[in-house]
Amino acid sequence: MVGDAHEKLELELRRGVVVLAVLSRLGTLRYGYELRQSLIAAGMPIEEGTLYPLLRRLESQGVLTSEWRGTQGPNRRYYVLSDAGRDLLARLTTTWHGITKAMDDILGEGGRDDG
Repeated sequence: MVGDAHEKLELELRRGVVVLAVLSRLGTLRYGYELRQSLIAAGMPIEEGTLYPLLRRLESQGVLTSEWRGTQGPNRRYYVLSDAGRDLLARLTTTWHGITKAMDDILGEGGRDDG
């Protein structure tokens, strides 16, 4: 029972940070597979079925721009942050640092409830 709860809650935590993780890796042009491998190497595994719909959604929201490029091999869609995406990344990063500081403080207290 506890193992199931852990897996579900860990998945929720990951879902909550996947947008920030993706945005943080798109300061330069990257195609989906390259982006996915970069996230996996950094310890943030993401399924293709999660990544590609997220990229399309972020592009439709104006956070990313994309272009098709063909080098040696098939054409690939490359994504990069738009100006709005860079602004969003900065704002979410600030929010993230605030949240992690608060959680570090809370967890550092050993979960004690002073209220």
